[in-house]
Amino acid sequence: MESHNGEVDDLPPPPPLDAGIEPLKAEETKKLLKPKKALVPRKGFGKKGQPIKLITNHFKVSLKNTEEFFYHYYVNLKYEDDTPVDRKGAGRSVIEKLQQTYATELANKDFAYDGEKSLFTIGALPQINNEFTVVVEDVSTGKTPVNGSPGNDSPPGSDRKRIRRPYNTKTYKVELSFAAKIPMSAIAHALRGQESEHTQEAIRVIDIILRQHSAKQGCLLVRQSFFHNNPSNFVDLGGGVMGCRGFHSSFRATQSGLSLNIDVSTTMIVKPGPVLDFLITNQKVDHPNKIDWAKAKRSLKNLRIKIITTNAENKIVGLSDRPCRETMFTLKRRNGDTEEISVYDHFVKNRGIELRYSGDFPCINAGKPKRPSYFPIELCALVSLQRYTKSLSTLQRSSLVEKSRQKPQERMSVLSDVLHRSNYDSEPMLMACGISIAKSFTEVDGRVLQAPKLKAGNGEDIFTRNGRWNFNNKRLIRASSVEKWAVVNFSARCNVRDLVRDLIKCGGMKGIKVETPFDAFEENPSMRRAPAVRRVEDMFEQVKTKLPGAPKFLLCVLAERKNSDVYGPWKKKCLAEFGIVTQCVAPTRVNDQYLTNVLLKINAKLGGLNSILQVESSPAMPLISKVPTMILGMDVSHGSPGQSGVPSIAAVVSSREWPLISKYRASVRSQSPKMEMIDSLFKPQGMDDKGLIRECLIDFYTSSGKRKPDQIIIFRDGVSESQFSQVLNIELDQIIEACKFLDEKWDPKFTLIVAQKNHHTKFFIPGAPDNVPPGTVVDNKVCHPRNYDFYMCSHAGMIGTTRPTHYHILHDEIGFNPDDLQELVHSLSYVYQRSTTAISVVAPICYAHLAAAQVGQFIKFDEMSETSSSHGEHTSAGSVQVQELPRLHEKVKSSMFFC
Repeated sequence: MESHNGEVDDLPPPPPLDAGIEPLKAEETKKLLKPKKALVPRKGFGKKGQPIKLITNHFKVSLKNTEEFFYHYYVNLKYEDDTPVDRKGAGRSVIEKLQQTYATELANKDFAYDGEKSLFTIGALPQINNEFTVVVEDVSTGKTPVNGSPGNDSPPGSDRKRIRRPYNTKTYKVELSFAAKIPMSAIAHALRGQESEHTQEAIRVIDIILRQHSAKQGCLLVRQSFFHNNPSNFVDLGGGVMGCRGFHSSFRATQSGLSLNIDVSTTMIVKPGPVLDFLITNQKVDHPNKIDWAKAKRSLKNLRIKIITTNAENKIVGLSDRPCRETMFTLKRRNGDTEEISVYDHFVKNRGIELRYSGDFPCINAGKPKRPSYFPIELCALVSLQRYTKSLSTLQRSSLVEKSRQKPQERMSVLSDVLHRSNYDSEPMLMACGISIAKSFTEVDGRVLQAPKLKAGNGEDIFTRNGRWNFNNKRLIRASSVEKWAVVNFSARCNVRDLVRDLIKCGGMKGIKVETPFDAFEENPSMRRAPAVRRVEDMFEQVKTKLPGAPKFLLCVLAERKNSDVYGPWKKKCLAEFGIVTQCVAPTRVNDQYLTNVLLKINAKLGGLNSILQVESSPAMPLISKVPTMILGMDVSHGSPGQSGVPSIAAVVSSREWPLISKYRASVRSQSPKMEMIDSLFKPQGMDDKGLIRECLIDFYTSSGKRKPDQIIIFRDGVSESQFSQVLNIELDQIIEACKFLDEKWDPKFTLIVAQKNHHTKFFIPGAPDNVPPGTVVDNKVCHPRNYDFYMCSHAGMIGTTRPTHYHILHDEIGFNPDDLQELVHSLSYVYQRSTTAISVVAPICYAHLAAAQVGQFIKFDEMSETSSSHGEHTSAGSVQVQELPRLHEKVKSSMFFC
């Protein structure tokens, strides 16, 4: 279609708008006209539980000025030749210079700038459209003697002039166009529970003001800490990566008014220093000759370096294709002559710089794609305080968690100190808004719910203490039999005979009959250095050759507890190709506790149950025991940072065998990379539905005495508040459509709950060193002023400071009262079959996360990521071809294979 700005009289009249378009079917029309569902309002407050006085890291904010307006301006940055500015981070220095240069013309206004396209002021700028020319001294691209030679046509003589001018000036054009007018009164209305169309935007503006101020203060504090080598704020994670402790701060509209939420956070930075030292450490090699330069190219791209002979800073865009001795460029002499010379010879012969080992390694390219600028690698050092954006290894992640954790009292002390040193009262725009921030933590009223009672085998009760229990002298409530099984050993260190003996003995004590295995297969030593897929294939050939038939269970012994190359191919072979239940172990110290934990997983995978809630056997669960109710857990797992081509994995787990709420199965699909909304819940194809929900519904029906669920409770993980409407109006609608597709007359009731762990609210017991007790729930003061939410600390925080789970009830047709809903959530933290502790979030969500992660191993992530990275392309989610996951075998698809 083409659009025309004007009308042309001699053209024939356009066809009617509906020409060539088939009329909508009745159901399509109904779908378009269907009103959007709104978030359910709060239904009251819980009353059950032992009251407890708590404080939280929210600081009360006072707002005096509500008559003013924020003015929003769209920022357009261009270079002198009118090409758009594409360099990330350039905007802040340009806007800062604009403010200094044109203070009078801009009525001395202070700016709140988001670093991208939006700028805010209090009150209007003098004109609606403002255009300015700004000259910025850009130290990062300073021209120096070294930088001017390889890949640069400038003659050496001009380099000497540049030494006297250390800054390279750049000219920018800045256009500020009026976009919107936002009343500050919208914030005051939100605090009274009267949200308007401007509320979120107004809070966003003061958040930008806050971040701008915090960035200045925080950057100063971090740099001081870094350059004074303060070890408390930096932790070495290995691999050339450091953890840098910083702080998160944001304004939140709560029941008790506006509050400032401050928390300790840690970001990863690249360890500064020589580039070669970083690569050796990052790749865990002991000599530069062993560096994998393809990996080096990916890990160095976009990092900033300092040329140690001149102190000039540049950004790495890549590496040269050939070694430094063979990388040639055209050097222009002062007399106009040209010479083809290698980068190595230029620096050694023309510059007189000694290079000990750069000749055989690639050069650093710090120029532009069509105009490279090469430097020998040993002259390049990584500058300090650069964010590390690649994925962390398991060891690095464990080290980060261990070294950055803080006990409650330590965290409170640090947060108090941050608030004192941040000096928010000095921020001009906050002062102009009439904002002042209290210095003391907010007091909240909590309640500690009583732990649910559990049942073990032989009708015995399990008594929990501080969110923990054990199976000492107890049997599992539904013990399976481990029969027709074998052991495969990929680890030469493990004594398989002793492991099997101890497993049989421990299983007998727990009620699990563990038969003697058919055989124990040892990996051929010649295969240990072979690719993982070949190792798995070879092992399976042994199993097929020597066993009398297909085993029901395989115990797989691995050499590494985590990050084993064999794990993914092994799981795929067992679960997708052969339908064999498998348990992987990497034993280091075998004792009764270790064996019990392994047996809990094996029992659940083979169809058993370890323990259940007492109310499941009664049955006495409010609103659930009397009406067939299915519980869903939904999550999406994404590839690591930098893996743009890796599919996301969507998983839905569903309860089975109603009235149980302790037993689940999982359905998993791949979808477009980084896509958070699940697109495969309902997938009609002719008379069939290939979606995830249909599988769950049919399994519930067949496992629950041919009953359809009249109630469906959905727990959704991993979405932010900005995505609530999509979950409510897209995902929930797909689930409803999947139900209607099975039976048009079927109309179950739904309750939809989002669980969030990625937030910064913490609770403390005033004057006590311990974490809040398990079962602590908070639904007042720091909760949303209008929406239905609460915080739950269901687990015992043994290390660090407990992070509560933030539950948001988006939809509730079932009609739970607050106490019943909070007790259900609390109880679902005790049905996790893999452990003997209450967990921090409901079990269905944990299971969905596990299922997505495990089936995601079927896809060769490393190969895909290398393929996409080697071309330097970032394909959009809409155009990428998603690799489909292999489906689980019929024999295991309804099992708890993910346990």
